[in-house]
Amino acid sequence: MSETQFGVTLPARRGFSVPIQIIEAGGVTAWLVEDHSVPVVSVAWSWAGGQALEPEGREGLAGMAASLLTEGAGDLRATDFSDALSDEGIGLGFSARADVFEGSFRTLTDALPQAVPLARLAMTSPRLDEDAVARVRARALLAARQQTESPGAVARRAFWEAAFPRSSLGRAATPETIETITTGDIRTALEAQLHRGGVQVVAAGALDAAGLRAVLGELFGALPAGTPPELTPPGPMEMFGKVLRPMPGPQSHMVFGQDALPPTDPDWEASQVALRILAGGGFSSRLMRTIREQRGLTYGIGAGLSVAFGQALVQGVVSTENARASEVWRLVREGWAEMAQDGPTEEELRDAVAFLAGSLPLQFTDSRRSASLLLGLRQTGRTPEWLAGRPARLAALTREDVMRAGRRFLRANTLALAVAGQPQGL
Repeated sequence: MSETQFGVTLPARRGFSVPIQIIEAGGVTAWLVEDHSVPVVSVAWSWAGGQALEPEGREGLAGMAASLLTEGAGDLRATDFSDALSDEGIGLGFSARADVFEGSFRTLTDALPQAVPLARLAMTSPRLDEDAVARVRARALLAARQQTESPGAVARRAFWEAAFPRSSLGRAATPETIETITTGDIRTALEAQLHRGGVQVVAAGALDAAGLRAVLGELFGALPAGTPPELTPPGPMEMFGKVLRPMPGPQSHMVFGQDALPPTDPDWEASQVALRILAGGGFSSRLMRTIREQRGLTYGIGAGLSVAFGQALVQGVVSTENARASEVWRLVREGWAEMAQDGPTEEELRDAVAFLAGSLPLQFTDSRRSASLLLGLRQTGRTPEWLAGRPARLAALTREDVMRAGRRFLRANTLALAVAGQPQGL
């Protein structure tokens, strides 16, 4: 076992410091932000996998498997397991996303001796009772049906299907795929996913290094050796142009996007600044001012960066009257091209950097948010040193840096668009 400590100041001018300890025990490495000001502990962990491990035709399997981990374990049926958690005020949950399978709990320090065994039991001895499987399936079916009725969801699904037609990213759960999932499928999926190896762990709150070592051993020691199956990268996004899903209604729901610079790129921070100014700054963004405030074409428009499989994608959403869809699309592409060509003003740069640097300490205001941020950093391959250097990297950005990044990933001529509705002129 070993321990390393990093003092991360975010940012120095505000005197806010996040001491990240690196703890190793039993072959598992964890990050710890220790804070005893409130008697609460949050622990979060993840493996590579999630929806990426679903066999074709079994979409929805990973989500059902994750939900069933808290629907009874060991000798405790679903109601008894739920009561055991609620009696101690323990929040325990599991989830599956595009390329990760996650677990977490949040508890008062006095209940930590109960939280860890319950979390371990959920992972090592899930019951998968028939009534629990039926209940989870019913919820999954309802969610899948709702995805076929909401124009926004239909547009998002059309985008991902067209962008990644040969990858799990382009497949979504449907009522048909969920109906085919068996209890055997769920057990097989969990056996493939849950291992001692390959797990990334973070903790925040009223817990010291010795306490975390004990947690690591008890929480993961009984899991089988090995790691989840290796994931197959999806490859670059298909620049598909436009796809339309006709749906009745007065508005068109539009989802647009393209590949972005990966998190490992030196221009990552510059690209974040460019996108915040263009479409990620709420009412202060250029697209919001141009399309909502100046022309009244929408209630809102925004775009953000997402990362999966180590790749980044910028994706935006906007809804507008069917008759104005082509005008909105023209304005989006013009805004894209203008930012790539001219970059930000000095005032825009200053405001965006101030927001990104100033908002980071807010992510450490409670143990759950701290753990979530730390886990996200680990999933994207970040280090404590990277986090410590972020304020300085942001402060050093120039207009030329942001312009260069924008020209590299804001390509208006290849921006892809998926629409659900009855748009005119597209």
